[in-house]
Amino acid sequence: QVHLMESGGGLVQAGGSLRLSCEASGSIFSIKGMAWYRQAPGKQRDFIAVITSSGSTNYADSVKGRFTISRDNAKNTVYLQMNSLKPEDTAVYYCNVDTLTPAGRITPWGQGTQVTVSS
Repeated sequence: QVHLMESGGGLVQAGGSLRLSCEASGSIFSIKGMAWYRQAPGKQRDFIAVITSSGSTNYADSVKGRFTISRDNAKNTVYLQMNSLKPEDTAVYYCNVDTLTPAGRITPWGQGTQVTVSS
């Protein structure tokens, strides 16, 4: 079983910054992609960013140039540095990882962390 623990959300003013973290724990052989998604009230969950095991990244157009995804493979942790935050970035942010475990491939979701950007 794989468990994801997210942290770093909170309330920030527009233009401010936050850094989210998501640590994977459990019986993990390896982790391929690590990604962040977000879901605003009444909306679907949207892709934000992904980082591969080799460090390649991809971002949604809405966050390019403002958000940076990174990972620490030794800690099984993915980060999301969010700068120049806007009120429309307000959402619950979820991490999602692609893991290989003794039970096979598992792609769990974190519990979500609330990010609120005030204008």
